[in-house]
Amino acid sequence: MAGAMAKQHYFMRLIPPRSTFPGDMTGEERALMMEHVKYMNEIFAAGKLLIFGPVMAPETAFGMAVFEVGDETELREIMEKDPTVRAGLNKFDFHPMKVGAAQGSRPE
Repeated sequence: MAGAMAKQHYFMRLIPPRSTFPGDMTGEERALMMEHVKYMNEIFAAGKLLIFGPVMAPETAFGMAVFEVGDETELREIMEKDPTVRAGLNKFDFHPMKVGAAQGSRPE
């Protein structure tokens, strides 16, 4: 379809403030993480996320998400509005990726 922007996919990693974070969050940090989950659910409902959630890696847990957005700028804008990023609690990084297939992906 002419004029339709191709969607780009990115793997994003949400980096916690410390390796022990899931087990020793303060009440304030837990409240921020609940805001983060609410925010990510809104982004998911808007069709910009294929999957997201915590990864319980033994050395350090982290959050992951696969975004389906117009470009890197859009992803950066979304993540900079994340309540935990705005509060300075979490950081993030991301990399372009090619999705081979995804269950439940929406047609263009």
